[in-house]
Amino acid sequence: MRAGLETPRAEGQPHMTEHFSLRQRLAAPEITIAPGVYDALGSVLVQQAGYHVTYLSGASIAYTRFGRPDIGLVGMSEVADTLSAITERSSLPVIVDGDTGFGNALNVMRTVRLFETCGAAAIQLEDQTLPKRCGHLAGKTLVPQGEMVGKIKAALDARRQTETLIIARTDGIAVEGFDAALERADHYVEAGADVLFVEAPQSPSQMQAIVARFGDRIPLMANMVEGGMTPQKNAAELQDIGYSLVIFPGGMVRAMAHSARAYLESLNAHGTNQPFRDRMLDFSELNEVLGTKNMLATGARYDAKNFEDTHD
Repeated sequence: MRAGLETPRAEGQPHMTEHFSLRQRLAAPEITIAPGVYDALGSVLVQQAGYHVTYLSGASIAYTRFGRPDIGLVGMSEVADTLSAITERSSLPVIVDGDTGFGNALNVMRTVRLFETCGAAAIQLEDQTLPKRCGHLAGKTLVPQGEMVGKIKAALDARRQTETLIIARTDGIAVEGFDAALERADHYVEAGADVLFVEAPQSPSQMQAIVARFGDRIPLMANMVEGGMTPQKNAAELQDIGYSLVIFPGGMVRAMAHSARAYLESLNAHGTNQPFRDRMLDFSELNEVLGTKNMLATGARYDAKNFEDTHD
């Protein structure tokens, strides 16, 4: 079985069980793969493909919902709405991109409580200033180290369950340099973060140095962005380096955009979908993915005719 894959579970299993399994999974030797999603359909596809964790990407919400780059335009409520749709439809544990917590420590507390209520299994918080931007874009700025430590402690105090994981991310490499980023990360680990995410290491040696310094203390998360600052590694390679978790946050939206552009070019050229059919789900196949037959059967159980009074 591939690292990060297993047989999908039935829809609707309790999230509490998943929360426990996520913490335990990150402590296991095998790396966990979390594909990025931006809506409920994506979470269904990820679950049906056999993955057991997914990642709700704030960048992908910006790309798909607004057609905009990841430059801090997505708000807390918009992420919460998307998360609610995902957790209502899929039983997979969801790691949620919480950006900066959408403000100060009090905002962080509200964000954590809201996302936890919406079903988050883990919440990622970063040390950028507002408005934040994608970790692989230039021009980022950071809050003071002490402010981020306070945010992490506020997040830990705000969560209702200790099994809701708090992921601390630092963008310090691009802003202050590698050594300063590791210094920040040390303080975030000491503050009590459950998982550490040092964003955008620029070489394999930097990745190895991160693991050497923190790998025995806390699970480490890697971020694979096609065309980004970090060298591309597959899951097995990252596991060998010492990472516990890898996210592919924008892979699905980039694949979707590539496919959609090819589809539109084909439709424009031919005036029909027929030449593109082998790269599409047909009507029945899509309804199979969506579980339409089961939903209609469930609805039929509650039809009025089943409850009509037969007495004179």
